[in-house]
Amino acid sequence: MAMADEKISMLQMAVTDMAKTKAFYAEQLGFQVSTDYGQGAHHWVSFELPGGGPTLTLSTMHGNMKPGTMRLYLSTSDIEAAYPQFTAKGVEASDVKDDLYGPGSGVKWFAFSDPDRNAWTVAQS
Repeated sequence: MAMADEKISMLQMAVTDMAKTKAFYAEQLGFQVSTDYGQGAHHWVSFELPGGGPTLTLSTMHGNMKPGTMRLYLSTSDIEAAYPQFTAKGVEASDVKDDLYGPGSGVKWFAFSDPDRNAWTVAQS
């Protein structure tokens, strides 16, 4: 298969408390659970992301991954509408700023973290 035909199908993230983190992604962010398999130290949950693309899989099987070390980005066409949707569900987000690519860039964004402190940035596209 040629490299141009390949695509990323899954991103895996290490978590410490599956129940708490699964609830955050499903209830607060509204991601749809596509797979929930196992339990305890051998538990993984996959989510379909808004807009499609690869799944996000939470895992208690860490291997060499460490919880809290991921940095992920979501895009939105309307940051002013997205922000209250996140905060209304209890997501603790930074204020909307307009300098994602540096002072004067004008690109609006806000940030939040999941229960393991994985960092998310929501940027206006």
